[in-house]
Amino acid sequence: MPDRRQPDSPTDDNPFAAPPEGRPDQPWQPRNGGGDGDGNGNGPKDSDGGRGPARWDPTDPIQRRARYALLAGMWGFFFGIFGIPSVGLLLGALALYWGISALRGKPAPATAEGAPAAPTGLDALGPAARPQRTAAVSGLVTAALAILLAFSSYALQLAYKDFYVCRDDALTKSAELQCNTLLPDNVVGDVLKVRQ
Repeated sequence: MPDRRQPDSPTDDNPFAAPPEGRPDQPWQPRNGGGDGDGNGNGPKDSDGGRGPARWDPTDPIQRRARYALLAGMWGFFFGIFGIPSVGLLLGALALYWGISALRGKPAPATAEGAPAAPTGLDALGPAARPQRTAAVSGLVTAALAILLAFSSYALQLAYKDFYVCRDDALTKSAELQCNTLLPDNVVGDVLKVRQ
C-alpha cells in the first residue's frame, strides 16, 4: 500500500488544501519568498531600501541600443563568416554605433546651476545595468569581428583580383581550375583555390 500523508500533518504545505477542521477560511495571500521581502508578499528589496533591480524596459532607448548592438553584431559576424561581407560590414557598423551610444548614454541637462546631474544611460539603471552593459560590450566585440571579416574579405579580393576575375569569367570547370595558377603557393592559395 502506498505511503500517504495525513491531511492534518503539520508539514503539509499545500496552498490549495482545505483548512483543518475548526479553523476558519483565510483569504489568499502570496507566499513569502523564503524570508525575503517585507512579509506582505512584496518581492526582495535591494540594499538601498527600494524594490529589486529594474527589469528590461523596451521603451528605454539606451537599453534597446544595447540589445540591438548584440543582435546586429552577432548577425554581422555570421554574414562575414558565410561570405556576404557587404551585409556583415553594414551590420557591424550599426552594432558599433549602437554599442557605443548605449555605453555612453546622453548626459541629462542640469536643472539648476551647481546641482549634480542625475545618472543617465546604463548608470541610471543601477544593478539592472549589468546585463545591458554585457549586451553592449558583446555587441561591440562581435561588431569588431564582423568588420574585420568584411575588410579581410575585401582585401583578399583586391590582392587576388586576377584570380577572382578569372574564376568569375570561366565558362567550364576546367577553365575554372586553370585559375588556380594565379594563386600563391601558401595557405591563402590553398584556401582560395577551386576544388575539383
